[in-house]
Amino acid sequence: MSQQPVHVAIAILYQKDKFLMQLRDNIPNILYPGYWGLFGGHIELGETPDVAVKREILEEIGYNLPPTVSEFGCYGDDSVVRHVFQAPLLVELNQLVLNEGWDMGLVTSDEIHQGQCYSQIAGEVRPLGPVHQRILLDFMKKGIFNG
Repeated sequence: MSQQPVHVAIAILYQKDKFLMQLRDNIPNILYPGYWGLFGGHIELGETPDVAVKREILEEIGYNLPPTVSEFGCYGDDSVVRHVFQAPLLVELNQLVLNEGWDMGLVTSDEIHQGQCYSQIAGEVRPLGPVHQRILLDFMKKGIFNG
């Protein structure tokens, strides 16, 4: 019997021409350990994706998503269905509190194309999660943000 995929809600948070990303903890038993990814997480039982993404972003970085948050798309595979939302990041990086992950930063479109970004905390260049990179490349192609 095949296992049902996990549903998660993640957010593309953009500021000018940069995107807020989380450097995931370097723990071997999580998906993409030590990779850059988008903020978000599991959708709880009975929760809708739009409610989940707001809760997850608040839990992970202490940021209340603006009312302008909207669904960007859905990316699914055998193990994970990612409900992707988009919203502008309306505060400075130093106003956010990283409660989950190793590091966070505003990643440039060049770094997204290269698939890697330097982390001050890790002290090295770390790769972007392939799915997260694809989502951001799709987002940039659509030209929704004013970058």
